[in-house]
Amino acid sequence: MSSIIYDRLRRNPKFHELVTKRGSFAWTLSAIVLIIFYGFFMLIAFNPKMLGQPIAEGSLWAIGYTVEMVMFVFFWLLTLLYVRRANGEFDDLTAEIIKEAQKETK
Repeated sequence: MSSIIYDRLRRNPKFHELVTKRGSFAWTLSAIVLIIFYGFFMLIAFNPKMLGQPIAEGSLWAIGYTVEMVMFVFFWLLTLLYVRRANGEFDDLTAEIIKEAQKETK
């Protein structure tokens, strides 16, 4: 693509909408992950005995192990959420922006 098309892309209000939506979504997911991740490590640092307790009477699973497994699955689900939205809404909006920019050159 030529620099003229790139300029048209950048001036398109939908491009700014895409950048804003994608950025805020990525920052929100990043904040969620970091808060949970560092919160877990704070728990390890300040209350390690609680994490070693079994989930239930006679259970071999400790609270810490269970929390870690839930975090692992939750982070995968957040990744799936991001990929679905990126491949859906964000890609559709990108294709629309490119199509509009190419129409203007013809």
